[in-house]
Amino acid sequence: MRPEAPPPTLRLSVDQAALAHNYRALDRLSGEAETGAAVKADCYGLGVDACVPTLRQAGCETFFVAHWSEVSGLARHAPASSIGVLHGVINADEIAYAKASGAVPVINSVEQARAWHEAGGGACHLMIDTGINRLGVAPEQLSDPAVAQLRIDILMSHLACADEDSPRNAEQLEVFRTLAASRRATRTSLANSAGIALGEAFAFDLTRPGLALYGGVPRPEMASEIRPVARIEAAILQVRELVAGDTVGYNGEFTAPKPMRTATVSLGYADGFLRARRRGGVMLSGDAELPILGKVSMDMIVVDLENAPHLSAGDWLSVPISLRDAARQSSVSQYELLTTIGNRLRNSG
Repeated sequence: MRPEAPPPTLRLSVDQAALAHNYRALDRLSGEAETGAAVKADCYGLGVDACVPTLRQAGCETFFVAHWSEVSGLARHAPASSIGVLHGVINADEIAYAKASGAVPVINSVEQARAWHEAGGGACHLMIDTGINRLGVAPEQLSDPAVAQLRIDILMSHLACADEDSPRNAEQLEVFRTLAASRRATRTSLANSAGIALGEAFAFDLTRPGLALYGGVPRPEMASEIRPVARIEAAILQVRELVAGDTVGYNGEFTAPKPMRTATVSLGYADGFLRARRRGGVMLSGDAELPILGKVSMDMIVVDLENAPHLSAGDWLSVPISLRDAARQSSVSQYELLTTIGNRLRNSG
């Protein structure tokens, strides 16, 4: 018998009440539209098993992932027919898997449309490119016979600048509105999280929030509506007493200007706490802010204990929960801050 591993010195927890609140808030902001959920990248790093049951209980019935490899984990919690796969079908293996699993491909090109039809067709979604120039059928290709014969459930496009006050938002809205009126589909969809904040004109039949579900704030108008969902904590491994002139971490980037009490904490860039977050960054002990000293290592950071001198090895610190503030502090996007969460944190529950 192998010995049971001790409890981890990292903790990632999901506030299910906050997640449900965020879904309902986004659903209300979506007006008459149905509100789906982007649950790709393991629910933006927070875990399909932790998040999807809560989203379903809150009323969500339509889900989106990027890869076919994400379908089986999601299908434990939602009907396969409710799962849209955004990357579509690029080869025979993916088409066969779509047919066998019941998950729905998002057709992105004439070639995918043709291959899907030749394999027997069936319900699909269709992505139209209205200006982001990533995936999607060009507007002039909608009349192609392979596209025209598709049985489309959701006709969708994706906004390029919804998190900005850009004229491109109105331009894409008008293009999509025109194209949607000319193409038969069960439902239409344009707005992501930020697009929901642009108003009900962008909602159509279905909205597809992602980041805002998990506590991100893509536009300032949403700040009062969205609650933090993730809670990350890490244990102190060791407390040290520095003297003036001691340096901390790789390359001695920080030099103690005076005697200092510091803590080495079990968290690093392998866990998604990137070096970009260190400048002005802090950990928290209750309301006390503990500044990060020196470079973030793969498995450790060092913090100043001046504001909490009573702490010792084994005590827990938390990562500030505002994704928006952390993004401003680090110049790393809220999306990246969530999705770079490392496996040690993901498996700490």
